[in-house]
Amino acid sequence: MNQLLNVSTSPHIRKSINTSKIMLYVIIALLPTSIFGIMRYGIHSLYIILITIAFSVFFEWLFCIIMKKEQTINDFSAVVTGLILALNMPPNISLWVPIIGAFFAIVVIKELFGGIGQNFMNPALGARCFLLISFAGQMSNFNIDGISSATPLALERMGETTSITNLFMGFIPGTIGEVSKICLLIGAIFLLWKGIIKLRIPFFYILSFCIFIFLFGNQKFDINYIFRQVLSGGLIFGAFFMATDYATSPITPIGQIIYALLLGFLTAIFRTFSQSTEGVSYAIILGNVLYPLIESISYPKAFGREAKK
Repeated sequence: MNQLLNVSTSPHIRKSINTSKIMLYVIIALLPTSIFGIMRYGIHSLYIILITIAFSVFFEWLFCIIMKKEQTINDFSAVVTGLILALNMPPNISLWVPIIGAFFAIVVIKELFGGIGQNFMNPALGARCFLLISFAGQMSNFNIDGISSATPLALERMGETTSITNLFMGFIPGTIGEVSKICLLIGAIFLLWKGIIKLRIPFFYILSFCIFIFLFGNQKFDINYIFRQVLSGGLIFGAFFMATDYATSPITPIGQIIYALLLGFLTAIFRTFSQSTEGVSYAIILGNVLYPLIESISYPKAFGREAKK
C-alpha cells in the first residue's frame, strides 16, 4: 500500500506512450509499402514522398509561427500526414501538386480546426479528395515506364480482369502506397502488435464491403470478383491506416462497428454505382463527418440517471 495514486480529472493516461511514439510507429509501419512503391515506380516517387513530407512539416511550422502557437512539428503528426498523402498519389504526378495538397491538409483541415485531435476529417484523405476534384487529370494519370495504364478497378469495369497474385504483390498500376497488399499487411500487423490500432474497424469494414459487393456488385456471387475488389484500389490501405485514425473515428466498440459497416457500405456503393472506380477516400471522409453522430448514439448510458416519464 506504499504506492501513491494520483486522482485527477480526465483524460487519463493509460499507457506509457505519447503522440510522437505513436506517429513513429505509423511511419515504421508505412516503410515497407513506401520502399516498394519507390522500387516499383522509380525515383520520382521518392521525390513525391520527400516533398510532401517536407512541405507538410514546413506549413505546420509556419502556421505555428504566424499564429504564435507552441510548435507541434516534434510530434511527427505532420510527417505522418505528408507520408500518407504522398502514398495516395500517382507515381508520376507533377511535384507542385503535392505542395498544394500538403498546404490543404495541414493548414485548412488540421490547423484551422485546432490542430492534432481537433480536425473533423483525416487531413491526408481530405487533401486527396480536394486534389481529385481540383486536378482530376493529374490524379488519375497512372504512368508506368512511359506507358499510361488503367488501374485494376478501371479494367474490371471494362470487362478485363487482373491476376489476384499481381494484385496481392503489387505489380499493378495505382498510387505509390496502395498497390502492394503484402507490404500494407506487414505494416498493419506491426501496428496491431504494438497496440496502435485494433482489428475491429478494419475487419468489419472489409467484411461489410465484401457482403455488399457480393450481393449488389456487377458480378454477384463470384468469389474471385470479391477477392479482386478487396485487393484492388485503396481498400486495404484505407481500412488499416486511415479509417483507424484516432481523431476521426469512434472510440466505443459498438460505434466502431457501426462506423466500419457504414464505410463498407459506402465504398461498395461508390464502386458499384458511381462514375469513380475508387470509393475508399470518399467513404472514409463521409464516415469522418458522421462519426460524432455515431458516437452519440453508441455511447453507453450512465448508471443512476432518472428515467424519462
